[in-house]
Formats: sequence, structure tokens, C-alpha cells
Amino acid sequence: MKLTIHKESLQEGKQFIIDHMIQFNQGHFPVELRSNYEAITLLIKDEWGRCCGGLIGEICWNWLQVDYIYVADEIRHTGYGTKLLQTAERMAKDKECAFAKLDTLSFQALEFYLKQGYECFGQLENAGGYTHYYLKKDL
Repeated sequence: MKLTIHKESLQEGKQFIIDHMIQFNQGHFPVELRSNYEAITLLIKDEWGRCCGGLIGEICWNWLQVDYIYVADEIRHTGYGTKLLQTAERMAKDKECAFAKLDTLSFQALEFYLKQGYECFGQLENAGGYTHYYLKKDL
């Protein structure tokens, strides 16, 4: 068998990898956690239906993984970041998750996450000239 590696940006290939990795991992988690997976997309929309920000993550077995949070400049510091995070955390608690985890760079939102009860459990220096922080919050 001859195998080659291809660089692609097709969603089909990406979904193949994700689906098979989840399937592989499920075999290693307790039976009661195996079906506890849910992709999360929360959007902030204005009265015309335009997206102004949101949160992308997933509930994965017994934790919430927050991958992205973005709030447009014009509505920052109005509480929407907190509302997004609290909504995702509430969804995770409803699914009996034990903790939430996320990461941020030093120019992004470290102070915001610390105010939300997250604790830094690791960091990497010189991530593009910045510090990359890894945070966790018990739910």
C-alpha cells in the first residue's frame, strides 16, 4: 500500500479526523460519559440578524472546552463576553461537566477570564512574542 500526505482545507477530511478521533477516545472513557459530546456555537446577533460575536466550543465527556470567544469592539465591555461564558458553563453543568478549560494569549483576555473564576494552570513563553496561558475553572 502506498500512502501520501496531502494538505487540504476541505471540511470532509477535517470531519473524518474529528469523528474518528472522538470514536477512538470514546472507547477509553467510562460508559456513562461516552455519549456526553456536544458542539457548541453561541452567537450574539443585532436586531438585523448580523453577528457581533460569539463562542465556539464543545462539551466533551466531563468538561467544557472553549475554543473561541469573540466580541466585536463596539460591544466590548458591555457584559456579552460574560453572558457567553456563563451560558456555555450552564450548558456544561446541565451535562454534569466537572470543569471548563480554555486558553488565551497575553494580549487577549487573561484578566477577563481570571475575573470569571478561571485559574491559570500553565503557560508557554514566546508564543509569537507573547505568553500563551492555559486556564481551568471547576464547575
